[in-house]
Amino acid sequence: MTPLTDPAYLDALWEVATPEERDEIRRLLDNDLSHHIWRAQVGRQSEAADSLAFVTGYGGSAGGGKSDLICGLSLTDHQRSAIFRREKTQTEGIIQRLTEVLGSTDGYNSQKSSWRTTVANVPRLIEFAGLDGPSDHQKWQGRPHDGKFYDEVTEQREHQVRFTMGWTRSSDPNQRCRVLMTFNPPTTAEGRWVISYFGPWLDDKHPNPAKPGELRWFTTIKGADVECADDRPFVIFRGEPLYDFDPSEFSPEKIIRPRSRTFIPSRVTDNYFYVRSGYIETLQSLPEPLRSQMLEGDFLAGVEDDPWQVIPTAWIDDAMARWQPREAKGVMDSLGADIAAGGKDNMVVYARHGTWFDLPITIPGREIPQERAGPIAAGHIITNRRDRAVAHVDVIGWGLACCNFLTANEIQHVAVNFANGSNERTADGSLGFHNMRAQVIWRMRETLDPTNPNPAAIPNLPRLRADLASYRWQLRPTGIFIMPKEEQKLKLGHSPDDGDAICLANMATMKQAVFEEMVAQANDYDRYGELP
Repeated sequence: MTPLTDPAYLDALWEVATPEERDEIRRLLDNDLSHHIWRAQVGRQSEAADSLAFVTGYGGSAGGGKSDLICGLSLTDHQRSAIFRREKTQTEGIIQRLTEVLGSTDGYNSQKSSWRTTVANVPRLIEFAGLDGPSDHQKWQGRPHDGKFYDEVTEQREHQVRFTMGWTRSSDPNQRCRVLMTFNPPTTAEGRWVISYFGPWLDDKHPNPAKPGELRWFTTIKGADVECADDRPFVIFRGEPLYDFDPSEFSPEKIIRPRSRTFIPSRVTDNYFYVRSGYIETLQSLPEPLRSQMLEGDFLAGVEDDPWQVIPTAWIDDAMARWQPREAKGVMDSLGADIAAGGKDNMVVYARHGTWFDLPITIPGREIPQERAGPIAAGHIITNRRDRAVAHVDVIGWGLACCNFLTANEIQHVAVNFANGSNERTADGSLGFHNMRAQVIWRMRETLDPTNPNPAAIPNLPRLRADLASYRWQLRPTGIFIMPKEEQKLKLGHSPDDGDAICLANMATMKQAVFEEMVAQANDYDRYGELP
């Protein structure tokens, strides 16, 4: 960007210019406007516009020119754009800004929520969308756009964003495709997913932090984000990435090509027009933590949990911070298994060694044929079982077939039916439980409670963190009631397989071997031996 298109430079120049020089400035600006309907402001906004990343995160404090960047790129860089907000009505501000840039609403169709226009002799289509309903993302399946823009993405569900990103493509080989996510720091726990998604830039505990604008490469393997060293394609061979391979020996869908990702922070001070308008003073007057979030772009300030969240996020983070890998894991006390077969859910098995929980064993449900779900699921449990640990299995659905095979092989297990009633009470004895689901999940809360004299350590996994933070409770006449799993799935966008499995592993059931030893000792004891 030249000084002539830097608004701060232009203002300073205008103040000292003669009338003749001002006429020349007007002529130059009019000429530039005839060729460029919009330009990014010099600084962070132009860095985001020029970034070569496939996915760019842009944001931080309020007033950094986030929505304006979306408008500008959709008009100047892309042929087919889709702009998403949580609610479609929230796109009205973007429509108003587009009207300012274009000078009219010609081409805008309010019924179709789309805008057709021509800029620089290139036809442009801009579509506006909301992702409020649990299934709204499905309306965009198969609809390609070379520009996908998510405004205030922390208000949107992660799985819906990822789903709609899947059709970021163009039939024009010369058209660049990109995803832009704009956001302020999340104000609710549900928006925290962006911190892990842009972990190298936003997570202060990330082992390999990245600089603003630095490109990092990611792909998804078995449903989890995996950071790669670079953009080289690879295949998975015997469970490991293989870079030296013959492409002719693998089908195209087996060849993994990492995509680039970056984050560029913005501040209100990067937006010259807002600085000049006094908007900084407005942000300075906000109460904390909004002041730190909106003025300073602090992603760690004041994210509040839902008051009915079962396990506070801080407790989960503390337990994850305590976790370290172990070579000597100690005796295995319990296994927790959430069973899936033939679908998009996962079978997940967690093992507990005292108060230390091991990394999960995760098997995609599609790899377990439904007609053989029982023996295959039981086989995974038996293979990973040590020290005659008790397996706690969710018996609803495919878990019943699994339990039947465990019984046939004399493997000690507990078939946990979450719908069954509970006779137990909370640790302080004050409340009962509506059913076994409430009991098992609340016990995990008690295990992670910082006042617990035996602090637990759980793996630091984003999916596990999201699952454990998603449980919600109510107090009913029957006791503590936990949000039904189906509602939780809609909220998360996936089944809480990890959360349920680790809560099952947290259960404590006496091992059969210990019971048999106690019986033997009782039988050997001579109750009359000490009588005179």
